[in-house]
Amino acid sequence: MIHIVLYRPEKPQNTGNIMRTCVAIHAMLHIIGPLTFSIDSKDLKRVGMDYIDDLKYDYFPTYEDFKNKYGNKSIYYVTRYSKTTYSEFDFTNQLEDVFLMFGRESTGIPHDILREHQDKLLRIPMVPEARSLNLSNCVAIVAYEVLRQQKFPNLSTQEEIKGEDFLFNEKN
Repeated sequence: MIHIVLYRPEKPQNTGNIMRTCVAIHAMLHIIGPLTFSIDSKDLKRVGMDYIDDLKYDYFPTYEDFKNKYGNKSIYYVTRYSKTTYSEFDFTNQLEDVFLMFGRESTGIPHDILREHQDKLLRIPMVPEARSLNLSNCVAIVAYEVLRQQKFPNLSTQEEIKGEDFLFNEKN
């Protein structure tokens, strides 16, 4: 299973989009606080739509609380300070949970946490002048790389709701 870990996210719209992505890919969401917004806010519900009713998530008041529960897991940290791209890691083992941590929109993951886990830092390539990408986009990029390497387990690769041939059978 993929576990998306958000370290003190600041924007409810990004968090709502990430919640929706987590539901769509059967990922567990872990949110580390404290937060500047309420998880029950109307902004989250509007962005996450009705998807968040199916969301599996945990909230941890502090990083230490998260570490106490999951500190023995293999956690990957997404940061611009890594020299290794996300696609260079091997995520093919479907029996092992994959934890992907993403930092705050303004400051990222604290540098002391990154220094403790240098072998688990990964980067999304971008032009040298760019500081960062949107947080919810970063989550989707890296999570879908994990899923691609695992051949999209338990995810539909064809249209299921309207039928796989809907586009070609649709009446104009």
